[in-house]
Amino acid sequence: MDKLLLQGSNLCPTEPSYDLVKHLNQLKSRAKECLQFTVSVPNYLFRCFLNVQVITHPLYSTNTFTNDIALLKLASPVVFTPRISPVCLAPSTINILPGTRCFTTGWGRTAITTSPMILQQTGLPIMSPAVCRQIWGQSRITDAMICAGASGSSSCHGDSGGPLVCESKGVWSLVGSVSWGTSTCSTVYPVIYARISQLRSWIDKTIASN
Repeated sequence: MDKLLLQGSNLCPTEPSYDLVKHLNQLKSRAKECLQFTVSVPNYLFRCFLNVQVITHPLYSTNTFTNDIALLKLASPVVFTPRISPVCLAPSTINILPGTRCFTTGWGRTAITTSPMILQQTGLPIMSPAVCRQIWGQSRITDAMICAGASGSSSCHGDSGGPLVCESKGVWSLVGSVSWGTSTCSTVYPVIYARISQLRSWIDKTIASN
């Protein structure tokens, strides 16, 4: 697991293997701010690895963004530090009640800058699928998506693939990965995240085979 990173499919090139250095800008690199080619993809800091293998969900759709998840297989293990640590993956049985306040982080656009120099964080309430479908349409919100926000803050351009984490009984779990939303990053509309619990079967099988 220390050689695999979770990421949104919509950030990844279509090639099965590529040189990460060529794609630092697309993956919101912060190499210039860090030593030893430490970069962010897009929210987790780790040392730059070459020849990263991208493993995209086989049912990911570029039209609907369903199953918007990928794993990055590194050539070398991540070295954990006080600033670099893993998060638990939400189990397939997790039940997050609407209104639960969760948190997302990212290097994406804010109200005052398109490229913040400091990692941003905001709290977002989980929205029920029923309410989210009323807003976005019945067919657009699939079981592989989870909605959050519409409460004054939002993920935005440059945050894609970033985490949505929720806390329960002192344990933080990754429940979502930033996928899509309004083109203007409106804070009155919910943001759509890939639902990790729905995708755990594929994630677990991929981890086991890699």
